[in-house]
Amino acid sequence: MNCELLATCSALGYLEGDIYHKEADCLESVKDLIRYLRHEDDTRDVRQQLGEGHIVEHDLLPIITQHGQDKTLFDACIRLMVNLTQPALLCFGKVPDDPVFRHHFLKVTSHLQAYKEAFSSEKVFGSLSETLYNLLQLEWEQREEEDNLLIERILLLVRNVLHVPADPSEEKKVDDDASVHDRLLWAIHMSGFDDLVKFLASAQSEQQWSMHVLEIISLMFRDQTPDTLVSAGHARSAEEKQRDTSELEGLRQKEQAEKRYRTLQRGTRHSRFGGSFVVKGLKAIGDKDVIYHRNIHNFKNYTHDTGKAVRRVPRRNRQARECVDRRRSALNVRLFLREFCVDFLENCYNRLMYLVKESLIREQTQQHDETYYLWALSFFMAFNRGNSCRADLVSETMSSRTFHFIERNITNYYEMMLTDRKEATSWSRRMHLALKAYQELLLTVNEMDRSQDESIRHSANVIKSNIFYLMEYREIFLTLLRKYDETRQPQSYLKDLVESTHLFLRMLERFCKGRKNLIVQRKRVRRKKSKGDKIQPVVERSPEALAETWRIVEDELRGIHFQLPESLTEHIVPFDATSETPFEDQRTEAMVRVQDALLARVGPEALALLRAAREVWPERDVFGSADVEPEEELELLKQLLHADLPRPTPPETQVEEDDYDVVMEEEEELEAVQVSETEFKFLDFIKKFANPSIVRPYLLLLKSYSKNTPHTNHCVARMLHRVAVDLKMDALLYQLSVFHLFNKILSDAAACAYKELVTFAKYVLNRFFSLAATNNKAYVELLFWKNVGAVREMTEGYSKDGVGKKPAWTEEEEQELRRLYEEHRHSEVPDIVETLLPLLSNSTRTRRQVVTQLVHMGLVESTKELKKPKKGTGIVLWTEEQENELQMLYEEYKDSDDVLGNILKKLTHKRSRARVVDKLLSMGLVSERRELYKRRSRGARPKSSGTEMTEEDFLAGLTQGFPDDDLNREDEEHDSSESEDDDDDELEIEETQNGDRRNQSIVPKGERRADVGAMVNALHQGGMSEALAWLQRSLVRTARDRIADGFSQPVALVPLTEACEEAMEDKSFQRLLRKLGMRAPANEQESFWRIPAKISASQLQSTADSLSPNNEESKSEKVLMDVGSPPEEPQEENEEMFSEQRTEALRALLLARKRKRHSIEDAAPDMNSDTTEDLESSFESRRKEKTAKRTRVMDDGDEDDSSTTVMNPDTNGDADSDKEDIAAPVKRRRKMVLIDEEEDDD
Repeated sequence: MNCELLATCSALGYLEGDIYHKEADCLESVKDLIRYLRHEDDTRDVRQQLGEGHIVEHDLLPIITQHGQDKTLFDACIRLMVNLTQPALLCFGKVPDDPVFRHHFLKVTSHLQAYKEAFSSEKVFGSLSETLYNLLQLEWEQREEEDNLLIERILLLVRNVLHVPADPSEEKKVDDDASVHDRLLWAIHMSGFDDLVKFLASAQSEQQWSMHVLEIISLMFRDQTPDTLVSAGHARSAEEKQRDTSELEGLRQKEQAEKRYRTLQRGTRHSRFGGSFVVKGLKAIGDKDVIYHRNIHNFKNYTHDTGKAVRRVPRRNRQARECVDRRRSALNVRLFLREFCVDFLENCYNRLMYLVKESLIREQTQQHDETYYLWALSFFMAFNRGNSCRADLVSETMSSRTFHFIERNITNYYEMMLTDRKEATSWSRRMHLALKAYQELLLTVNEMDRSQDESIRHSANVIKSNIFYLMEYREIFLTLLRKYDETRQPQSYLKDLVESTHLFLRMLERFCKGRKNLIVQRKRVRRKKSKGDKIQPVVERSPEALAETWRIVEDELRGIHFQLPESLTEHIVPFDATSETPFEDQRTEAMVRVQDALLARVGPEALALLRAAREVWPERDVFGSADVEPEEELELLKQLLHADLPRPTPPETQVEEDDYDVVMEEEEELEAVQVSETEFKFLDFIKKFANPSIVRPYLLLLKSYSKNTPHTNHCVARMLHRVAVDLKMDALLYQLSVFHLFNKILSDAAACAYKELVTFAKYVLNRFFSLAATNNKAYVELLFWKNVGAVREMTEGYSKDGVGKKPAWTEEEEQELRRLYEEHRHSEVPDIVETLLPLLSNSTRTRRQVVTQLVHMGLVESTKELKKPKKGTGIVLWTEEQENELQMLYEEYKDSDDVLGNILKKLTHKRSRARVVDKLLSMGLVSERRELYKRRSRGARPKSSGTEMTEEDFLAGLTQGFPDDDLNREDEEHDSSESEDDDDDELEIEETQNGDRRNQSIVPKGERRADVGAMVNALHQGGMSEALAWLQRSLVRTARDRIADGFSQPVALVPLTEACEEAMEDKSFQRLLRKLGMRAPANEQESFWRIPAKISASQLQSTADSLSPNNEESKSEKVLMDVGSPPEEPQEENEEMFSEQRTEALRALLLARKRKRHSIEDAAPDMNSDTTEDLESSFESRRKEKTAKRTRVMDDGDEDDSSTTVMNPDTNGDADSDKEDIAAPVKRRRKMVLIDEEEDDD
């Protein structure tokens, strides 16, 4: 021992006989020892030296028993012993793998076992009980913090001592003999400490100790079983005697049969001459037959593996170890524990289990504390079931909530067993404990169902209805059997699982027999396939193939007289505003798309793409002039077909680490759980057990039939009987390993003790040999496990090639289908498949067969193109007349209780609720969605002007910014189908990088500019010129700051004058702010409007220009002022400076246009390809005067922070202006650009 430790221990005192004399520095020495333990190393050297010095046995325990009146010393000794007795696993974290640390671990454990033996004294627990009793006598108000700490330390000390494991090498005790743990329990009983534990469990004022009490109780009953405690002190009943007699008789018959078998094995010849035999047909190492030199009676045990080294099984493949067997304690200990259980059930169980359950749910406990709850549930409910079976004593844990709690823990333990492989054994034990609790719940419900009390039977019926209705409780045993792993889960777990399954099926079968039909819940997980990149077919590009392709396309276009259906032109979009691809590169991609359509021999689509691209890129007549003739369009298409266009290489699909969560969210979204109700049939449920993965665990348990209890063997035989006889799936057991097991059972000397198994084995073997007489492949099938399909083929006959397949399509039928499809593909019928079905000569063809054949023939790319159309309006654009109608209806019904509902009823052209709301927002008729909520008939309360917020305002704030949410919860079911159908019909651009699909409001560019100009003029006339000037200055200043800083962040619009504050509260001014893309306060914590960070500096500048009165020309190309310009001066100087800057910007604009005009005349822009330059030069000769086109930018959605669309009101339709404003476009959530061709009035 270390000299300092030795000196400190010597200063404690000394023991003379039975009297302990403490030293003057005893208290300080105890504190020094606590300090030494705080600074010990990883080998726990201090506690090892203190254990070798027997400090607990010779010093600390005598101090607390003889000097307990010294409260300070008593408290310090308790603190020291709590530290010294803490479990070795807690000291080292786990059982060390290193041999050196494992040695230290075993040393600490041996010291703990010595401490436990020293604590098994009535004096020690008498002192602890007396101190704890005095502390509990104090009222709650009189207790100090030190008193509560001392109570907790005493409970922890007792818990640590009870937790010490037994030493099997030292305690070689037989049943009914007192072990160290028994002597410790008896000391607890004689000191009255067990009564204090029951008081702590039942007292309302001591509920904070509930978890400590439950740990102590679980450790007290560690070596006990409910059956042994129930039968303690009672004479055996006649039933028990009969059962013991039958078991004894079975063992006697087994012994006699084995004795007879050994007698028959002895040969008649002299034992010294066994003889040598030649085994014909069994080859040895060479070509000769095997020579057998032993007794011929033992030949059936001969194997070539005799004498070979046993192959070592890897640790990961070894069978899981069983837990330590329990032993039976001394009779007096069992009697006192039995009385403790009875008192605990009557006075403490329900209250303590409620408190512990609440602590677990609220996560106020330590990790894995739920295992104590699961143990207490299974142990005391089993004791109650065997003692008196009173349901009121365990009413707290007899509920559907308890089933749910245990089922959730079983699932969690299984998942952790798979993920935490290093601690798989510990998770497996916890899973076994949860399974035992679930089994005990079923046993108690089964006992309640047999009760004489009608109310108890009714309660049991309610519980059974709940657990049989939900799919999670019905199929939990199916899942556990399917996932059984013998390398991680011991055979005792499999035994409990099989017995629990047998009990559950018996209860379910009895429950179904008394009912004509049983409705249960069913959940189906529908997995949607993710839209992967389509593999483009390789198209032959030889001159002959191109000529044939052009001939087909030309004939098709001339056949339709170059007239395209409106359904085709509406969905052709050559330009993607949300793409990061530059504007000019998208022009090249549009050419490639036209060429792909031509190569696919889809002439109308190629022509529609060409015309749509001409409207987007009218410059230099790359896609032809505006008044091009049909013959010239044909020539353009032919040149595009034969051109060698540059094709972009597809990017490699890489998933960055930062995007991992996004990808996982997308995969989770592909799974949807559908909950429905269906009629339950017991036989159909049993069919789920006819699976090799479920039958194997039963056969694995059957291998140890000689060690199993009769009840376990009965459970196995009953399940196999259900599969083989009830379901007539005996062929599922036709497997060589199963027959080997049956042969072992039939040849067992004690087979008479397993009559049920013998009868079943004979039945299966007879069925197999009957089948083998007609099926010559039956013996080969023995080598494989079979599923249901293989079993059916084996018993009913194997299917021949071609039998059962779908009828093939003949060449004439394919030609007929192709001809009909070509005739009706451009017709405006809603569903072309329904049109083709009655026209086919073979009327037996189904819709699925026709769709599959169309895809197989290459007429359509995917079956999704031929889905049944949903009922939708198909209307996307708003005409001027429809807008006027909407505005008129809003003015008429804006004061009604249901504004939106009345508008939807009166609209001439029906649209979805979401489209109407978006249009009302874009037109500025309403400023936010909550204005369209249906008002309550009893009168809604006015909005609070202070910080208080009503429930409607709160819900509206939550739903604001989510365009997919319905505005009216009461009409959600009525409008959901209409909204979904309309969403399917509108043109969608795929989601951006973060995977979100969002909508933005429909605001055409010209309409946007006109609206802003009108609103600005109206505000100037309304006396808000000062506020508009302030807003203009704020936008210009923010633009300059963003250029100087190089990054953007939201900027608050803080009004400094009274006029500006009044303007910010004005509805018209707020409508203008939303029109310009400003963001309103998101919640009650924000007070000011903000300039979003997504608006670029150039867009802020153009937006500021639009706030000037009578601003007619676009300022989208305005040059921003220098970064180094001085900060803002007072208002008058700033306005003068601003006018000068506008003049300079106009001059720069004129110079830029002159340079551009000269550059266009000198040379055309490069298309990054020599071929495209040749095409443009050929198209240049066809240039004619361009006609005006109008372009509508459709943005569906909200105008909140995340989906803010920057309004550029000064952008006009000038081609030159558009070409220079190709700066990086602002990202939008969901955008669509439709090009509408303006018909000539001529």
